[in-house]
Amino acid sequence: MDLSNLKPPAGQTRPRKRIGRGMGSGHGKTSGRGMKGQHSISGFSQKRGFEGGQMPLHRRVPKRGFTNIFRTEYAELNVHRLNDLEGTEFSPESLVASGIIKNLRDGLKILGSGELSRAVKVTAHAFTKQAAEKIVAAGGTVTTIAPKPAPKGKLVAKNKPKPAAKA
Repeated sequence: MDLSNLKPPAGQTRPRKRIGRGMGSGHGKTSGRGMKGQHSISGFSQKRGFEGGQMPLHRRVPKRGFTNIFRTEYAELNVHRLNDLEGTEFSPESLVASGIIKNLRDGLKILGSGELSRAVKVTAHAFTKQAAEKIVAAGGTVTTIAPKPAPKGKLVAKNKPKPAAKA
C-alpha cells in the first residue's frame, strides 16, 4: 500500500452540484434559488450585519464613551519585577532584548506595585510617582528619556497653525 492507493471512505465525497443545466439535471428552472425575492436574482449580495430590513444589532445597541486615537500606550513594568532580573542597569532596549517586554509601543512606563530590595539604575519614558520614590529609596537612580516621536503617516493631535493673512 502506498499514497496512490489511498481513497476516502465510501460516502464521504459527493459529486459537485451543477446548477443551471436544464430540467434534466434535477436543479432546473430556478436552480435551487426558489421563486421570487431578493435571493433569487443574479448578482445578489448582502451587507455584513443585514437583518432583512430590521434595524441591525450594531445600530440598536447604545454607544457609550470616547476612544482617544491619540492616546499614548506604554509598555508597563512593575517595580517588583526588577528584583528578579539580572543586572543593575535597565533600559527599554535591554528589556526588549531580554524578552521581558514583547512590544515597546510608545515607550516604557515603570509602575509602583511591589517592593524593590536592591539598588538599580532604570531608564524609561515615564515613571509613576510611587515607582520613582521606591527606586530612589532603594539606592537606585531614575532617568526619564523623551517619548518616541510619532511615526510618519500617523495622525498628529496638534492643530496646524493657520497661515498669516496677506495685507
